[in-house]
Amino acid sequence: MMAEGVTTSAPLLGEPLPVELMNTVILDRGRTHDALDSNADATAWLRAVAHRLGAETAIKTDQLNEDTVRPVAGALRALRDALRYLAAEATRDPRPSATAPKPARAEAITTLNALAQAWPELLWPTGGQPSRGYRGPGTAADLAVQLIAHQAVELFTGADRDRLRPCLAPNCLLFFIKNHPRREWCSPACGNRVRVARHYRRHHPAPQS
Repeated sequence: MMAEGVTTSAPLLGEPLPVELMNTVILDRGRTHDALDSNADATAWLRAVAHRLGAETAIKTDQLNEDTVRPVAGALRALRDALRYLAAEATRDPRPSATAPKPARAEAITTLNALAQAWPELLWPTGGQPSRGYRGPGTAADLAVQLIAHQAVELFTGADRDRLRPCLAPNCLLFFIKNHPRREWCSPACGNRVRVARHYRRHHPAPQS
């Protein structure tokens, strides 16, 4: 789901935001596509997830425009590459890396830790219920990147790390959280591709050598 009227070329599958960020690298007609390739692309993606960022921060969609996102677009891409590397290690992903250059393990961890600057605060309005919010240094765009990095630390150190999976459907580079015992693919579309491929192999066996 994405904010109304905001489009991004990346799929948004309702995964935790760090996983959604990992999934900004996709295959399109057999070619790798970076949904954060330009500053405009990075802006579109952040705006598309702004409603989820705003659930725990004071970030508003109109605070994320190309002027405010431009200074953090590189950090967002670096965070994405670091998360994909760490996810591949955590899941023993057999797929080739889709990001280049591939960061070293120590570099990936350093990048994540350096960006995870958001901190939780208690919000308790008079007559209302207490809740948790996040703040961080810099602009709303800075906070967006910081919050996703903070959530990534929680992902890799929490129970969801063991549920994180690479989607092994043909021509898929995405990750997902296995939130149901029978879930094997990132989306129904990938599941359909696998079933079609299996059907084809059954009815068109490889010739004997």
